[in-house]
Amino acid sequence: MSTIDKSRFEFVKRDDFASETIDTPSYSYWNSVFRQFFKKKSTILMLGLLLVIVLMSAIYPFFSDYDFNDVSNINNFSARYNWPNAKYWFGTDANAHSLFDAVWFGARNSILIAVIATVINMVIGVVVGGIWGVSKSFDRIMMEVYNVISNIPSLLIVIVLTYAIGSGFWNLIFAMTVTSWIGTAFGIRVQIMRYRDLEYNLASQTLGTPTYKIIAKNLLPQLVSVIVTSVSQMLPGFINYEAFLSYFGLGLPATVPSLGRLISKYAQNVTTNAYLFWIPLTVLILVSLSLFIVGQNLADASDPRTHR
Repeated sequence: MSTIDKSRFEFVKRDDFASETIDTPSYSYWNSVFRQFFKKKSTILMLGLLLVIVLMSAIYPFFSDYDFNDVSNINNFSARYNWPNAKYWFGTDANAHSLFDAVWFGARNSILIAVIATVINMVIGVVVGGIWGVSKSFDRIMMEVYNVISNIPSLLIVIVLTYAIGSGFWNLIFAMTVTSWIGTAFGIRVQIMRYRDLEYNLASQTLGTPTYKIIAKNLLPQLVSVIVTSVSQMLPGFINYEAFLSYFGLGLPATVPSLGRLISKYAQNVTTNAYLFWIPLTVLILVSLSLFIVGQNLADASDPRTHR
């Protein structure tokens, strides 16, 4: 029998509090969200592009004396139809207007309309959807409303309303939001029905927790990624709505610039002075694409299942 060399071993001191120590790393939901969000190179690229467009459209108009309806320089032929150059970065049009100024004034209105319409739709959709998902009596009423509205093309509703109530900034936002929230509300309702009968929600109901607290504290936090996904789809969708309506002379008044209005105004120049048409269209594509990609990446990062 071999002897044990005790010099190769060391006694470990007993620690009565070791079992109380948590050795796993601490988990922070939002830290994990942003770590996952900024991990993708497409996020950095598109977020930088989006910030440049938003900041330019928000800040530049305050330092410019651009007037969309000014025709005082129309007889200044040397300033008309200048292709992009060092003085006029995006060139000039038939009225000797700087397209650089026009694009940022138009982008400001288009982005502002999309943001306001999205906020209104999300607030109404989340509140109504939260109640819709937990109240069976409210569910019966809303299902009938949803069946009626969802069978009418939303674009048709917007076009009819813009004709009926006239053009205008707030009129366009009203036309965009009067029924659009129903889709968001239905999506929230479906998601809430997945979670409302889980054990901890049943326990909360048994203990007498008010319904609004169950919705606000137990259910809606589970739907962060769903809400972010809806926002990422709504923002570029409303920008494209505005551009489509303005292109056909609806929505905003003819005296108010927007990306859609500029594209419509310069469509006749697509073969002669093509920069007048393609530059506003490119800005529209870039802002829509960057909003969608950033939103989708944030929605993916908001899903706890993607966290490591």
